[in-house]
Amino acid sequence: MAEAPVAQFHLQRLDSRVGPIALVTIDNGADWRKPTTLGEDALRSLAEVLGRLRTRDWRGLVLTGKPLVFAAGADIAQFPGITPERAREGGKAGHELFGRLRELPFPTLAAVNGAALGGGLEIALHCDVRTLAANVRHLGFPEVFLGLFPAWGGTQLTPRLVGAAAAVKLIVDNPLAQNRMLSAPDALELGLVDHVLEPVEFLDESIELLLQHVESGDGKRRLDADLSDAAEVVRKARARVDDAVHGQAPAPYRALDLIEGAATWSLEEGYAAEEDALAELLPGPEAQASIYAFDVVERRIKRPQGVPDATPRRIQRVGIVGAGLMATQLATLFLRRLEVPVVLTDVDRERAGKAVESIRGDLAGLVAKGRLSEGRARFLGSIATAGEAIDAYAGCDLVLEAVFEELQVKRDVFSALERVVSPQCLLVTNTSALSVAAMAEGLAHPERVVGLHFFNPVAVLPLVEVVSTPATDDVALATAWDVTGKLGKRGVLVKDAPAFVVNRLLTRQSTVLMQALESGSTFEETDEAALRLGIPMPPSALLAMVGPKVANHVLETLHESFPDRFPLSPTLQALADGEFPALEAKDDRPSVDEIHERILEALADEACRILDEGVVASAAEIDACLILGAGYPFFRGGITKHLDQTGVSQRACGRTLGEA
Repeated sequence: MAEAPVAQFHLQRLDSRVGPIALVTIDNGADWRKPTTLGEDALRSLAEVLGRLRTRDWRGLVLTGKPLVFAAGADIAQFPGITPERAREGGKAGHELFGRLRELPFPTLAAVNGAALGGGLEIALHCDVRTLAANVRHLGFPEVFLGLFPAWGGTQLTPRLVGAAAAVKLIVDNPLAQNRMLSAPDALELGLVDHVLEPVEFLDESIELLLQHVESGDGKRRLDADLSDAAEVVRKARARVDDAVHGQAPAPYRALDLIEGAATWSLEEGYAAEEDALAELLPGPEAQASIYAFDVVERRIKRPQGVPDATPRRIQRVGIVGAGLMATQLATLFLRRLEVPVVLTDVDRERAGKAVESIRGDLAGLVAKGRLSEGRARFLGSIATAGEAIDAYAGCDLVLEAVFEELQVKRDVFSALERVVSPQCLLVTNTSALSVAAMAEGLAHPERVVGLHFFNPVAVLPLVEVVSTPATDDVALATAWDVTGKLGKRGVLVKDAPAFVVNRLLTRQSTVLMQALESGSTFEETDEAALRLGIPMPPSALLAMVGPKVANHVLETLHESFPDRFPLSPTLQALADGEFPALEAKDDRPSVDEIHERILEALADEACRILDEGVVASAAEIDACLILGAGYPFFRGGITKHLDQTGVSQRACGRTLGEA
């Protein structure tokens, strides 16, 4: 894991009408693209500054960050492989230093000028007053999302400041809701900050508020929220956590215990409880897997090997073939993100027109929510059109097909397109399982064919499997990668192979579940076995959402290539045909534990084969795909980290997946 630039606390003396004011700035010497984190060196710097603050007759302190960033919390690069003793020391060091800040004999103000996450927000909570720039959009405690909890006083100060319900929302609910952040208005409404100020004169106005506070003689602030309802609030929250993680992740439950404890503990007792919990959780498998997953998603796949150094082509006009639900979602995405003309056609001309009206309706909905201006919506709506025939795609720089998932249909589409588009136009398929190379066979220019496999719902799931074939040239692949980024999506480079990564692994998992059902297990039992992975949705519900026909089609595609590992399922076929299979519970059916173990072994075996075939470069790409495209949790590290931690990959493959 790459180390972040070292942060320092810089002390500057400001002479004011009330006497000397300390302006302390947290800065790592880099711009906003490398947020300031609080590692060991930063804490030593804070200790030195706190020592200097005891040597003068200071009247107040303002703590702020470098431009656009306040502080992004602890440096998690220092967490992998940490021992319980080191974890406890780290928690105690933060408590001791932040406590010294809180106990300074003069008023303190945190001028939160940018992103404040985790430990960055915690140090602000140790100040008497908090101001927040109105343009800040990233404020929160993401620790539970990472298998941890706010361990530098966050679970103790937050409920004492804003109450138990707001603390639970901030510390537990928001991280489990796709790591939701607070904006400035949210933070003010919650009571987390005292003032929201415009960013232009933010620091000057924050200093003025501190001076007024000093002049008022109000002194130090007390944290005295009513916590009489803490036990009931936490009880209800535990039920929500059960629904989200199904008992598989310890962090949210431990965070709730700590929040509830704040109602009766002294602050010192609360800090000691945080240190105990940190020593237990941080070295544990869930937190270590989460830290690995964070590194994979936020660092590794952003700089992948294999993206060509070629200059991408400019995309100034886009075509979408098809006007179904997926095609309409994709057209909306291209329109909003690229802001270029988008044309759709469909064998049903009326449906293409309805798709364009649906896009315009979505734009109007964004206007109503304040997320898009009326003028912008009118402009975007005006450049979305429905074409009547294949020649509507003349002049397009990229055409994406999202038609029926049948190889010959897709071949016919590409063959027809090649007659009307330029040789430079990128031809893209959104196939979920079929061979991209097979679609390109017989074309005059197979080198410009790529796959961009988006996941449904397009607006929610960030993954795009960027699929190249042996014929795909560097410019086409570089353009596809560039477009993926401009669409706000997270790409993973994938070689052309049946069902690529996500659908191949999910279908392998599904074969285990279908075989269990056919051996007498119930849907409830197979769901329970799979939910132990920490996935957000029971497989039976996912199957209903995706559609049994689609799932069965993917299974048939994989069966053609790997019949031994992907046998056809009478149960899935019946569901695809609209029938409910006649399943009968049997006494000798596999237990939930056995089904779960079979799922793990199947996933380990298939992941190993994906790596051996070179479908992706490493296990990290597999985990990125499952996290971003299938909702696999950080606390499992996607899946390969969990399989390695538990020894399943060693049993199934003879090696760990991380070694591949």
